[in-house]
This record gives sequence, structure tokens and C-alpha cells, in this order.
Amino acid sequence: MSFRNILVVLRIYPAGVSVDAVNSAVEIAAALAPRVSAIACAVRPRVPQSILGNVLLDVSAMVGEEYRKSEHDAERLLAAFEEAAKRRGVFGERILRTCRPYEVPDVLAACSRLRDLTILPMPHGGHVSQFDAQWNVETILFQSGHPAIVVPDSAAARAAFDTVIVAWDKSRAAARAIADAIPILQTAKHVRILTVTGEKAMESDHAGAELAHHLAFHGVDCVIDEVKAAGRPIGEVLGAHVSGHRAQLLVMGAYGHSRLREFILGGATESMLHKPPTVLFLSH
Repeated sequence: MSFRNILVVLRIYPAGVSVDAVNSAVEIAAALAPRVSAIACAVRPRVPQSILGNVLLDVSAMVGEEYRKSEHDAERLLAAFEEAAKRRGVFGERILRTCRPYEVPDVLAACSRLRDLTILPMPHGGHVSQFDAQWNVETILFQSGHPAIVVPDSAAARAAFDTVIVAWDKSRAAARAIADAIPILQTAKHVRILTVTGEKAMESDHAGAELAHHLAFHGVDCVIDEVKAAGRPIGEVLGAHVSGHRAQLLVMGAYGHSRLREFILGGATESMLHKPPTVLFLSH
């Protein structure tokens, strides 16, 4: 079991990813698969049907200019991707789509269904761009049938994950993420299983040991860590553990609870996507 065909999603103007983020995504993808492609969606806003607005502001011209900027940025990032991917010998194809803003998540999900893994570099900047990018991540996780890797803007380009933390709560989503991530776990130097106690009831007091026994059949040696929640939000516990061990990757199940419940009450997935402490490997 391995990744053979990976997709990189390039978020563009007005809240696009940096060229450095593109290079980081390519470095990660090239370490995992022999073929890497990228998609960027040039957004064509709908022109409001207002005669007065067009007379006073020339809305059509303004919308056209925004689309040209979007298309130019898409071409720029795709060119940067192609250069980096060819340098690593993994270039597959570059895909440019033109769509309305509301169509973007579905276009990305459809493209992700035909790849083993999707990598999403996150944009740097304000709440709106982060929320929009997070929505793309969610749509891909729920609709593609495949895992995703989220790369924070602060992540440095690297070709391997030395220390990987696996978040384990015996849930279906966590089990799916671990199964999907086995090719990565097999190449990591250090794998740590993190079980947070006192946060939710689990069927066994030896959850970490049971998972370590299973992963040993795949040639993965693990260290088992049990950390008490002590009233802290689960996202805070995960982030502190990642920082404490300087992990380059966190493997976790996404949306073990309903998306609505996490949106209202908060949860590990929402917390991690809002401010990723490191590169995230997510499955649902």
C-alpha cells in the first residue's frame, strides 16, 4: 500500500498561498509519490444585475478586473508548482479551472476523487481566507473518499517526516486516518501514539498498547504517550504534545463528531484547522 498519484490544491488571489508554501507542498508530495499534479481555480464572480450600479461604478469592469487578477495568480502559482515538481522529477499535470466562487469546493472534491491523497497548503492571513480554505478542506475530506494533508503557511519545506504523532481515541475516524497514513508511518524515524485520558470514555484502558500491537504487524515501532486532559480542550492538548516533541506531522481522524456540533461547540478538527501546530494528515 502506497501513494502513487497526489494532488496539490493551490489557493489563489485574493487570499492565496505563497510560492514558499507551494514549494513545501511539492517537497512533501515528492517524498510520498512518483506523480504529483496541481489544481488552481480562477474565480469568475457573477456580475450584479443593477443598472444603477453599472452606471455609477462600472461593476462589470470591476468584476472583470478581479477575474483577470485571479487568473493571473492561478497561472503564476501553477508555473511555480510545475518548476518545483519537474525539479523533483514528479510532475504530472497542471489543471486550471474557471468557476464561480460557490463551485470551487465541489470542483476540488471531484478532482481529488481520482487521486490517492490531496495536499492543501493553507493561505497566510486573515480569518476570511482561513475560513474559506478550511471549507475546501472539509469538502474534500467528506466528498473525495481519500485523505488530505494540510500544510500550514509556517511549515518549512521538508522531504521526510522524522517524528509523527498519531492521535488515537479508538474512533472510526481515527482508525481510518491511521490506516491511510501507514505508508508514512513506515518511513518515519519516530512514531508516538497519543491517547488523551479524561476527555472521553474509551472501551479499553490499554488503547495505545492495542494500536501499537496492530502497527507492529506493519513494521511500525511506536512509543505510547498517555496525557491527561485536565480540563483542557483536546486541541490544546494535541498542540502542546506536537510542540513538546517537535513533531513534523500529526495524524488524526477528522470530524469524529458531526460537523455542526464541532462548529457550535468546538472540537479537535476545528481547533487544528484554525491554527495547525504542524502539518496535518486527516481522514474522515
